[in-house]
Amino acid sequence: MLVTILTVFLGTFLQSAAADDIRPAYLQLSENAPDRFQVLWKVPARGQANRLSLDVRFDPQTRELTVPVDGYIGSAHLQRWSIERKGGLTGLPIQIVGLEKIASEVLLRIEYLDGRTSVNRLTPDAPTFIVTAPPGMIQTIRTYFSLGVEHILIGFDHLLFVMVLMMLVPNLRKLVWTITAFTIAHSITLSLAALSVIQVPVPPVEACIALSIVFVSTEIIRSQRGNPGIAEQRPWLVAFIFGLLHGLGFASALDRIGLPQTDIPAALLFFNLGVEAGQLAFVATILMLGGFIMQYLKVGPTMIRGVPAYVAGSLAAFWTLERTIAFWN
Repeated sequence: MLVTILTVFLGTFLQSAAADDIRPAYLQLSENAPDRFQVLWKVPARGQANRLSLDVRFDPQTRELTVPVDGYIGSAHLQRWSIERKGGLTGLPIQIVGLEKIASEVLLRIEYLDGRTSVNRLTPDAPTFIVTAPPGMIQTIRTYFSLGVEHILIGFDHLLFVMVLMMLVPNLRKLVWTITAFTIAHSITLSLAALSVIQVPVPPVEACIALSIVFVSTEIIRSQRGNPGIAEQRPWLVAFIFGLLHGLGFASALDRIGLPQTDIPAALLFFNLGVEAGQLAFVATILMLGGFIMQYLKVGPTMIRGVPAYVAGSLAAFWTLERTIAFWN
């Protein structure tokens, strides 16, 4: 457990230290007439003089109809312009110049007039994407499932919450019920928010997610001191309540990606299943690591639960302050 906590801490520190490199850029092509597309290009930036050195390049058959219009919003540089390509986008190579030199990625979303949507990723290893025909159901399922898995595995705060839940509930049967309650809860709010049934500002939600880790870490320490609180007595209830918050966090990521208008149920379902698959893989990894530590290393209960709880709680307290200050600014 301790090794994993420190790994998460190190990964989070590196994420913070290189935030500009890690935040993804976003490219959206929206068809507004046959063979004509509105382009939105969003690149992480810190002020007008400091943006990621990334640019979009289309092939010579693509004609710019308007000059790119620049602007800044929050911590991003935006450009908007229109293009035309006879015969549509199929076969169009889209290159992100400079991506091979930066530890980041680009999310590419293409919206067609008939409501179909394509979502793809460009990475430093593959900075060029060749547009294929508009996606069918199978491609939508594959894309949104992988996006769900990826989101949970790079969501350090979500993983840290799952970890402290596991430290709180040493009984396997009770742990199954606790993780199930967490899954049901975040599936509910993820679906409702993705379908715009409920709308909650993202920054306060992110601050409360960090606060949920502080709460559970505190409950672990209280339990070690012989004063168990509600989290240990009814862990499933705590997991369910905070799971509602975490679902809103998942929904904010899905909102940035968007849902295909023709396959909304499938995309939403398989994004959710991807999140669950990634979560289960993480739980299985922690259980195996915990079993190894208890079987082969002579580590007392204080090291197994107490020290990691302090580390996780301290890190989450920092996140809470950082995120609270951010949304007030």
